Amino acid sequence: MQGTISCMRNYDMTTVGESLRPLTLQTQGNGESVRTVVEESAVIVIGRRGCCMCLVVKRLLLGLGVNPAVLEIDEEREEEVLSELERIGGGDTVKLPAVYVGGRLFGGLDRVMATHISGELVPILKEVGALWL
Repeated sequence: MQGTISCMRNYDMTTVGESLRPLTLQTQGNGESVRTVVEESAVIVIGRRGCCMCLVVKRLLLGLGVNPAVLEIDEEREEEVLSELERIGGGDTVKLPAVYVGGRLFGGLDRVMATHISGELVPILKEVGALWL
């Protein structure tokens, strides 16, 4: 007896950008909200709105089970946010996308990928409480 088995699956087709709601950033010019967001987030990805490298970082972190905070910067606010990030980091130059882990600058896409490939990323994420496994 031959029969046909039918299987239907529903896939959530939202993109990473839709599933991660970007944080709203409201400053009065002193940059304190940028500092607060960085310090209060276990992992935060900061980048330009629509940046493909930011999407790669977000997808990698999501794939590992981390739900990072995301701060997307508009062009008109980029200089203000970058100068505050440099102040937070003690004057070090910050390039976007910037990933902060445990309130400290971790690096960009290259550093995240390198530590992931070497197997060092997951222990770092566990240490700051971004992963519980």
